[in-house]
Amino acid sequence: MQLTRYGEFPKDLPLIVDEDMLLYPFMIAPLFISDEDNLKAVELAMESKDKLIFIAPLKSEEEETLDFYDVGIIGTIMRRVPLPEGRVKILFQGLSRGSILQMESTNPRIARVAPILSSSYDPIRIEAILAVLKEKLRLLYNIAQNFPQDLLKSINDTSDPNRAADLISSAIRLKKDQAYKIFKEENPEERLLSLIEITMEEIRAQQIQNEIKNKVNSQMEKVNKEYFLKEQLKQIQKELGGDSNKDSEIEEYRQKLESLKHAMPKDAYKEIQKQINKLSRMHQDSADANLLQNYLEIVLDIPFGKIAKKDLEIDAVQKQLDKDHYALEKPKERILEYFAVRKLLEIRQKEDSKIDSTEAKGTILCFYGPPGVGKTSLANSIATALKRKLVRIALGGLEDVSELRGHRRTYIGAMPGRIVQGLIDAKEINPVIVLDEIDKIRNSFRGDPSSVLLEILDPEQNKEFRDYYTNFNLDLSQVIFVATANDISAIPAPLRDRMEFININSYTPSQKEQIAKKYLIPQELKKHGLQSNEISFTQAAIKMLIEKYTREAGVRNLRRKIAEILRKVSKQILQNIEQENSKKIQITPKTLPNYLDKIVFEFENASKNAEVGLVNGLAWTSVGGDVLKIEALKIKGKGGLHLTGNLGDVMKESAKIAYSYVKSLIDSGVLKIDSKLIPQTQKEKEEKIKPKQSEIYNRFDIHLHVPEGATPKDGPSAGIAIASALASLLTNKKAKGDVAMTGELTLRGKVLPIGGLQEKLIAAYKSGMQEVLIPKKNFERDLDEIPQEVKDGLKIHPVSEFKEVLQIILEK
Repeated sequence: MQLTRYGEFPKDLPLIVDEDMLLYPFMIAPLFISDEDNLKAVELAMESKDKLIFIAPLKSEEEETLDFYDVGIIGTIMRRVPLPEGRVKILFQGLSRGSILQMESTNPRIARVAPILSSSYDPIRIEAILAVLKEKLRLLYNIAQNFPQDLLKSINDTSDPNRAADLISSAIRLKKDQAYKIFKEENPEERLLSLIEITMEEIRAQQIQNEIKNKVNSQMEKVNKEYFLKEQLKQIQKELGGDSNKDSEIEEYRQKLESLKHAMPKDAYKEIQKQINKLSRMHQDSADANLLQNYLEIVLDIPFGKIAKKDLEIDAVQKQLDKDHYALEKPKERILEYFAVRKLLEIRQKEDSKIDSTEAKGTILCFYGPPGVGKTSLANSIATALKRKLVRIALGGLEDVSELRGHRRTYIGAMPGRIVQGLIDAKEINPVIVLDEIDKIRNSFRGDPSSVLLEILDPEQNKEFRDYYTNFNLDLSQVIFVATANDISAIPAPLRDRMEFININSYTPSQKEQIAKKYLIPQELKKHGLQSNEISFTQAAIKMLIEKYTREAGVRNLRRKIAEILRKVSKQILQNIEQENSKKIQITPKTLPNYLDKIVFEFENASKNAEVGLVNGLAWTSVGGDVLKIEALKIKGKGGLHLTGNLGDVMKESAKIAYSYVKSLIDSGVLKIDSKLIPQTQKEKEEKIKPKQSEIYNRFDIHLHVPEGATPKDGPSAGIAIASALASLLTNKKAKGDVAMTGELTLRGKVLPIGGLQEKLIAAYKSGMQEVLIPKKNFERDLDEIPQEVKDGLKIHPVSEFKEVLQIILEK
């Protein structure tokens, strides 16, 4: 359509500012007018003969001022329809591109407008450019979903490059500044080249969009497929009776694992994650699924990262030890030294990170001594002072390695070892673990438990302790291990090398009295619901209870006897309440037999009468010291030695050594034998010949017996006692009944040092002995460890040779 029919241009035309888009000459478009200035422009156009109007697009709102472009479309209003609220709808037909030369009026808006005329161009060049543009448009058409289907046909039907440019500009997405630049361009070649560049950018954008859509669709298909398959699997499991809560349980395992990830070792995280994934692929009713579920519930209960953070205070440890235990000064001192080193290393480590505290952390304390002296309760006091949980692992009779290291999960009924189970029970990774009765572990075909304990107690190895059940390493370096034992000689040598031993000795009678008054009686009163104003124990009753009713190194049986008394007292008090009798009950030596059975255990008190062939020996047992009566008897024979009393091999050899040495003393004349003691042969009687001294042991058999034949006895420390009994028997001289002795004897008569001196001397003291013979070396090095009341109650003789023993033991 030509503008020539509308008169001469430039021409003054009403101006409409459109907010949304550029219009092109070929367009017939409906426009909704509501702006007041635009409504005035419409009215002016409708009043004119040709109804011409100019529409210019509004510039972007990002501009500093809201203004319109200086180009637009010249067109005519084909129809005007009024709308409610003063709005107007017009049907607009574009005629030509135009540009504003100047604004003639702003109210109403009237602008002087001139059409944009095309410059001259090369038809051949334009045709080539159009061919390239059409190719790009076909490619865009193939990949773009919103590309108009009839656009290519319209472009092919036109020979006007400007019309082709306008058609393409209206079809593809253009920014306002791009559309403005192409719209105002007079050179059609430049317009088409710009459109080729924009079309190529659009192709690239569409390709990227399609690639992203494909990926998104592929992922969505995968998710939908998985969801569909899972839903199918759920329905199948539901039909088969499967557990519908399996997924929620597995998700719960995953969440718990992630919450512990920061605190657990990497290999532990990988192993548990692997088993969770394995469980998710299993059917709920399979046997392996149940085993895996048990495994996950156990390992996820291990307290990774849960540490008792109570600061180590030496004063708190000391107060707790003093509160819970009477005496035991040296063990308490050593425990405080142990924790003082740990505390100092912690302080030094904060100052210098190069300091290594592994050695101090790895020190394993082992309390050894008789039963009932407070070994386990010392460990309990340590845990209480440190505000840590106490885990007690009883090793008595343990002979299966799997009890400590755990069972492999391939076995039915597999469970973690006691160490891992102890950590789970404690709910913290650094408790105090007591390895009780470590001397009673045994080897068997199931393995050697002591080898596992080597790894547990070695600070170089327990950082990576592997339990067979969990199948990953655990760090035990923060655990405080405390071992207890009765007899350290029964502990395997490599295991002994890992520990530091603290001897918990027997209690003296006076110490037991104090323990009973300060600890046992108040504790048992509380346990039995009694009050101190309802019952009391006299000092004499407590002393009688200790001396006549208990025989032990510790106070365990003493506690039982007190509990037995209080049970009867509780019954008696209930009867008194019913009879309205509130009289206080007092336990005295006279009333004590009413509450306890007859005396069962007591020390055999020292005999004031000296006897031939009867000597008091001192022995150490796992329940404390004891006094052994060694008896010797001679009967006619040929010099044989008969041993009875359930003696061990070492003690039998000790008896043979003693017999041989006594013979040598007789042969050398040190021991004088009365010739009347030696039976004469018929020939010696006829010829009136005195028999030789040595005939005393050639014409008699010696029977040596250590009473309580059912009790096993072994060890070399009875050597001088056996020799003294034999010397007394063969010389027919009485041995003092209030003298006890201990010491190993050599073939040359030397007295060697022994162990367990404190328990032996306490046993002698309890038995009422007046004098005790001990090896000189023990006297020099061990006497300071003996309680003062024992040293005050006994006359202790150090001896280095057996001849010194004979001078003391035999009566003149």
